[in-house]
This record gives sequence, C-alpha cells and structure tokens, in this order.
Amino acid sequence: MKSDGNRNIVAEIVERRKKDIERRGFEFGFRIPQERSRPVVPFMAEKGVILEVKRASPSKGDISPGLDAAETALTYRKYGAKAVSVLTEENYFKGSLKDLMDVCAATDDTAVLRKDFLTDEREIEIAYLCGADAVLLIAGILEADRLRSMTAKCAALGIKALVEIRTDEDVRKVSALTADFSDTIVCGVNARNLKTFEVDTLVPARFLSRLGGRVIFESGLLSAAACARAASMGFHGILLGEGAARNPAGAKSFVSAFENASADRNGRFWTEVAGRIEEKNRDGYRPLVKICGVTGSEDAVAAAENGADFIGFILSPGYGRSVSTGKAGEIAAAVRSVSGRKVFLTAVLTGFDSEPEKEALRLVRDGVLDCVQVHGVSYDSAEKTVSGIPHYYAAVITGDDVSACERLSLCGEPRFLQDSKSGVFCRGMHTWLAGGLTAGNVAGYIREYRPELVDVSGGIESAPGKKDPAMLRRFFEEIRIASSENS
Repeated sequence: MKSDGNRNIVAEIVERRKKDIERRGFEFGFRIPQERSRPVVPFMAEKGVILEVKRASPSKGDISPGLDAAETALTYRKYGAKAVSVLTEENYFKGSLKDLMDVCAATDDTAVLRKDFLTDEREIEIAYLCGADAVLLIAGILEADRLRSMTAKCAALGIKALVEIRTDEDVRKVSALTADFSDTIVCGVNARNLKTFEVDTLVPARFLSRLGGRVIFESGLLSAAACARAASMGFHGILLGEGAARNPAGAKSFVSAFENASADRNGRFWTEVAGRIEEKNRDGYRPLVKICGVTGSEDAVAAAENGADFIGFILSPGYGRSVSTGKAGEIAAAVRSVSGRKVFLTAVLTGFDSEPEKEALRLVRDGVLDCVQVHGVSYDSAEKTVSGIPHYYAAVITGDDVSACERLSLCGEPRFLQDSKSGVFCRGMHTWLAGGLTAGNVAGYIREYRPELVDVSGGIESAPGKKDPAMLRRFFEEIRIASSENS
C-alpha cells in the first residue's frame, strides 16, 4: 500500500481501531485473564534485538499470514532475541490479542512488547494482564497529556513504555516526561513515516544524540549488514519487523550482526551527515552540494565559501583530476583554516591496491580527510576494506541498469551516490545525483528528482581540474533558485 500524497495511513488505522473498540470493547472480543500469571521480564536492559511477530503491513500486504505466534517467538528466543514484539492490530497487520497471550504463555524469560496504536490507559492494563512487559506508545498519535498519563500507567504496573518518536514535536513531548519517568521510558525512533509508510534509515540517526540513553532503531532494516550499520551508529537496540517475519530462521544472522558490531567512526559520520541534511532543510528544501575533482587550494576554498558540503579529491592514480595524497592534505588544511563550518573532505577511490590508495585510506583513518567515496567498486568487494572508517558508495549506472543501487539499498547503506552519464537514476526521496551536472542543467535535475545531494566536477571547469569561479557561483545560485521553487 503506497501513499497517494494526501493519504494519512496512521490516521486511518487509528480511526478504524476506535470504531472497533466502540463495537467490541478494548478486549476486541477476547477473554482476558483476570490476573497476570507471568513474571515481569526486564525490557531491553541489555543491548540487543527485538524480533517481531508480524503477519502483514499496510505497505507490504501479507508478509507471513500463516505464522504460529508462539512457535515464532520460541524461534526468536533460540536465536538470541532480547525481546519479542507482538503486533496486535487486526485490520492492517492481521495481529490480535490472542497472539500476545500465546507468545506470553510460551516464554517467561524473554521480554514481550505489545505493539499497537494504543490510545487509552485501559489498553495498557489489558496488555499487562495478557503478560506484556512493555507497550509501544506512539508520540505522534498522542497528545502530551495522554502520553503522560499512559506512561504513568506503565510505571504504576511496573512495565516499560517504548515511546516512539519521529519529529521534533515528538522529542519535546518525551523530554517533558523523562524527569518523572526515566526508569519507565525506552525511546525508539521509527525509520518509517507512519503517514506515508516510506522509510528513511537516516531519520533515527538524526535524533540519536538528542534522546540520550538507550535508543531503539525501529523499522527498515532488511539485511544483516543493515543491522550492523545501526549498531555502528550507537543504537542500544533494533526492532526488526518484516526482515524477521519473512524468514524467522534467518533472523539469527541479524541478531548476530547487531550484537557483534559496535559504535565506530563510520556510524558517527552518518549521524553527522543526518545532522547536515536536517540543517540544510530546516527552512525549506535545499540539497547538499559536493564539488568533486578538486586539484587546488584556491578552488577548494572557493567551494567551501560558496557553501559546499562535500569536497572530493580523486586519489586513485591515472585520472585527469587525480592528485597526490600530499596535495590533498595541503588542500584539506587550507579549507579547514578558512571554513567556519564543517566540509566533508572526501577521498574518491576506485580501488584500494595501489600505494596512493592505501595512503588515502590512512589519511581518512588519521582524520586528515573525513570520508571515502567508494566509486564503482561493489559492496561485497569493498566493505571489508572500508569497514569502520567513514565512507559511502557511488554506484555507476550504465544505461538503465540500476542493480548496483538496489544492492546498496538492501545492504543498508543510508545513502549512496548515483553516477549516471545516461540521465537514468533510481528515483527516491533521498537521491544523491552525479554525472553530467552543470550550472545550466542542475535546476532541471532539482525540479525532476528533488535530489538530496548534487555532485558536480567537470561541469563547472574552465580546464580539467580547474574550477571556473563564475561557473561555480552560478551553480550555487541555480541551486538556490530551483530549491526555493521546489520547497
């Protein structure tokens, strides 16, 4: 199910639930235990993975309609899940309170989360009686007073509230509660927009530092590599829905990938990038800008002064704009000495075997440069070499073959550059574009694709490797005008 642009899916779900509650009660027709028989299990006291009992979703339709909730939960426990999430929403996710009771009856040593679109304290009481150790409270559908009263109900019952946020307003709601309920609240950030059900895996990174403490990354992780990426950003836990429900046995690799990874410089790089995207778009749409193929300090400084977010140095030998690592270090120092804002100084590499390329990697490891652009090298070939150091990938698109983009997306890369000479790009909300951009055509690309980042090299040069000051200024001006039109 896709959003039509005006549709608000979460509002539909909540409204339909309210009608069902009016007709069937908060018990939805099920016989609820009068007393809780299961001990309360601490919810996410340790770093780990929450695996979800999930039959369907509004965006994917049926995922695993015939699953046995209790059997699935036991499989998850066997593979190391720290908690099991049980969807109890009936209309769109095909769950039920029976699923919750079955899972709670099957295990008394693994925490169980009731995941639903709860709006009333009585639903928390029912979750508790069914055996749940935590409930999901979605800040975006609850007024501040109701969120407080429902959190207080969790505290009174001795269970946790996984409070889900996705906007600045949600953060303000949660911040108002933390002083009183710090022992009750566990924060989660949903990568999925519940209005449109579109996913952006950098949204959780935007809020991580602002929430502090134990934060759960929710939704959008579909591979073991993606789970490891979330760990590298510093998340305490992840919640896996579709990725686990489609293949419960395969969830073992997801759990292992997350638990064996830890926060590193690459994760911090992506949280910085997320912050820059937020900063650029705070007052309206404006893409990030990368000026690539820089060979001299004068051009680099001019790019930074005009507002470049990334500056790229081609450090693989043999290209017309290749520079030595020593020269790149000089240029980097010049940029840092004059720029009042961080510019991501980027080593563009098409391989890792030559001595200049090995030295370039050392420059990034030592912090002389900020990140690596892995250009045209497959994920499987490159990831072991660049793991742990700041990097992103550039997928070279030949003709209409976008398989490299699909592969990078599946592997959990939050963003990647699409380098296309044919003008064919994978369309999406977060496109990074390169290939043939000029001051004369960048406005058209902005209007058509609304990219999150644009990358230019030869399109603003008077000679290979020499940026033309007037063309550089015009490139930024065209971006400003086209962005204003598309805000």
